[in-house]
Amino acid sequence: MKYAHPEYLTPAEDVIDGIERRDRRMRIFDTTVYLHPDPPRYRIESGRENYLKGHIPTAGLLDLTRGMSDASAKFPFTLPNPAQLQHEFRKYGIDDDSLVVLYSTTHIMWATRLWWMLHWAGHRNVTLLDGGYTQWIADGRPIDDEPTPYPTSSMTVRPQPGLWATRDEVRASIGDGSVCVINALAPDVYAGTAATNYGRPGHIPGSHNVYFGSVLNGQTFKSADEIADALDPAGVRRADRIITYCGGGISATVDAFALKLLGYDNVAVYDGSMAEWAGDPSMPLTTGSAP
Repeated sequence: MKYAHPEYLTPAEDVIDGIERRDRRMRIFDTTVYLHPDPPRYRIESGRENYLKGHIPTAGLLDLTRGMSDASAKFPFTLPNPAQLQHEFRKYGIDDDSLVVLYSTTHIMWATRLWWMLHWAGHRNVTLLDGGYTQWIADGRPIDDEPTPYPTSSMTVRPQPGLWATRDEVRASIGDGSVCVINALAPDVYAGTAATNYGRPGHIPGSHNVYFGSVLNGQTFKSADEIADALDPAGVRRADRIITYCGGGISATVDAFALKLLGYDNVAVYDGSMAEWAGDPSMPLTTGSAP
């Protein structure tokens, strides 16, 4: 079995080639964010300081803790409206024909989150650095400490329908056999036994646990067969629509990206995820390891 969309991953060799050729279309971005455990939740820190210490040559920084999230929203990392997102993408020099390559120095979920946002914005030529920053460093590839400001662009955001799910859609999916809802959190968080939770422990009734780590080897996505083995028990092959969620719509994009790699089209990320769901006492939750 092969990836249906191998173009969603870019080998380091191709990135090096683009840097050396000074490819005017290539836009490389560090997407790093830090989550520091602060039970029962996390403390968020921008990756800007780390970026200034070292990054892939010519890489800019797409910062989810700033304009890439809606600062006026109740929950962290909430998707901005299309106008704000278009302003941010233009500010960072992403044009309609740019080849955007994303990576993170911490966890790949920050890169998949921005991949999903760009994908929703209608930008098809967006990829992840295959192997991530960890492999880049392990292979002895170059880094730089000079910030890279790309020239302002004129990108047009064209929102694609169906890539984000609302709380109402998720609630309506409970008991609907045509919809597969996947929880991407660690098994103990899913079961409600972890110290960390999002206001109330547990998971959305009927949702299946596919821990995001089960589709990864470090910062590299597993083979298509291995990803299928991780996802199939959730019933993805039988579903007409698949919705992924986590704590705040970040690690859910790892599972969603993996589904896209395999060719699943009708996939959505629940942006509010458990931060929104568990914060509303009228929304049902269940504990334990079963859906």
